[in-house]
Amino acid sequence: MTSAPAVLVLEDGTRFPGRAYGAEGRTVGEAVFATGMSGYQETLTDPSYAGQIVVQTAPHIGNTGMNDEDPESRRIWVDGYVVRDPSRVVSNHRAVRSLDDELVEQGVVGISGIDTRALTRRLRDAGVMRAGIFSGEDARLDPERQLELVRAGAGMAGRNLSAEVSVAETLVVPAVGERIGRLAVLDLGVKASTLRHLSERGFEVHVLPQSVTLDELRALEPVAVFYSNGPGDPAASDGHVELLQGVLRDGLPFFGICFGNQLLGRALGFGTYKLPFGHRGINQPVLDKETGRIEITAHNHGFAVDAPVEGVVESPAGFGRVEVSHVGLNDQVVEGLRALDIPAFSVQYHPEAAAGPHDSTYLFDRFRAMVSDALLKEEGTDVPSDGSDSLPREPQNDPSDQSNSTEDTH
Repeated sequence: MTSAPAVLVLEDGTRFPGRAYGAEGRTVGEAVFATGMSGYQETLTDPSYAGQIVVQTAPHIGNTGMNDEDPESRRIWVDGYVVRDPSRVVSNHRAVRSLDDELVEQGVVGISGIDTRALTRRLRDAGVMRAGIFSGEDARLDPERQLELVRAGAGMAGRNLSAEVSVAETLVVPAVGERIGRLAVLDLGVKASTLRHLSERGFEVHVLPQSVTLDELRALEPVAVFYSNGPGDPAASDGHVELLQGVLRDGLPFFGICFGNQLLGRALGFGTYKLPFGHRGINQPVLDKETGRIEITAHNHGFAVDAPVEGVVESPAGFGRVEVSHVGLNDQVVEGLRALDIPAFSVQYHPEAAAGPHDSTYLFDRFRAMVSDALLKEEGTDVPSDGSDSLPREPQNDPSDQSNSTEDTH
């Protein structure tokens, strides 16, 4: 542990002095809080956190160290990290290094020893805002200069980060078990556990760069398309929306999660908006309106779809009837969309929930059933007219879903 001084500065001028944690220096990003009690490794390596300074509401972080089995992507993506009480020791048989060492190695500037409860309440009441962490020599900068640097930083509204987190070249994950066909996954910040769930359901997963064109996607001849989670403002991703509209017009089955849900909403003609402080954690209750079940879900999003929560409506973009399928019980935010006249649905949360909870993994089975339905219809086999009888509506036990820790994300 370092004893160097550090300070966190919010754009409203609020200051939280503490001690340096991880790399020393300065960093600026959007300050957000995550409510997961554990699983910080999954949080840190979730590409959806790009551009953000993550505040952990759980007070004790770092006790299980870092391992080489749980990362959700190729690197840590957070722009800064805030904890109250970093663990002084690492105690886990899978740990290969400490969290502090990993933050230093990857150049992530953090701060410890601050009142994260007070900071969280500030963000909850005033809304997320730009912030900066200044440690070591940068902690000694004039406070006005620090505030000036924070206010000069980029906010999340209007920001497109897809190119920063997406793969540069196509990556193929082989299907496990009986192969259904090629699945085109648009990588907007996809997590490794998502790809695992898809491949284990028989898809040969082709992870595509976010810059892929509709013609390039068609050349792949996929049986379906999947849009992943990711960072940024969906209103700044018009190209991805146009690509998705082409996919929907082609009649390809579609499943989107998190950022993918927001982009489906925009492709269908609905708007999106920025939430005051977003949903980030592993304890978010969501109502499945069709089954009446309440699922505890993993979230990581700061934007939401603006669509009527009740009733069936016509897609403003001309894709037929649409309904909101899932609703957040904390604030009635749209948490899922289902198109009734085309094979497309999405959810705002993370059904893969790498480290838990696992209430929603059945959605991958629902997607597989929808794709199988579409393939049978192409072959002229008699199937239910709306495919409803073939879709599992209750969460299914997934024996392959064995995670090694318990956390969030989104």
